[in-house]
Amino acid sequence: MTTTRWTTIYAGLAALMATILALLVWAVPVSGDGVKDWTGQLVPGFWMAWSFPVALFFWIIASLLMVMTLLAIRFPETPRVGILRIETTRGDRLFISLLGSAFINLGWLFFLGTPLWGALIVSLVYAVAVFRWV
Repeated sequence: MTTTRWTTIYAGLAALMATILALLVWAVPVSGDGVKDWTGQLVPGFWMAWSFPVALFFWIIASLLMVMTLLAIRFPETPRVGILRIETTRGDRLFISLLGSAFINLGWLFFLGTPLWGALIVSLVYAVAVFRWV
């Protein structure tokens, strides 16, 4: 019975996040020739430049927070000590990963400029290392 309840919770949250992502993709503006402008403003004239990449970034952060919350509820953990010699939980390691990835991307922009695909790969490798060893 407990497994069925958790399966329902997982399916419900996955459906919610998929619906939100579909709405974001639907909201991408279309240029005059019918091509989607992926970097155009989702809400023209709004005080903040909400483009699809910005909205996708926040969607990913919200998804990560939901997954981490469910993991913390379903599989409680005790803090562990890694190579930094401090106690960290999954949430701490997520925060360290996100903060480090921000600096990796800023450094990449400063030294190498765009595109940021290389920085994304470095950030993902960094995040895996943080979750494995920190």
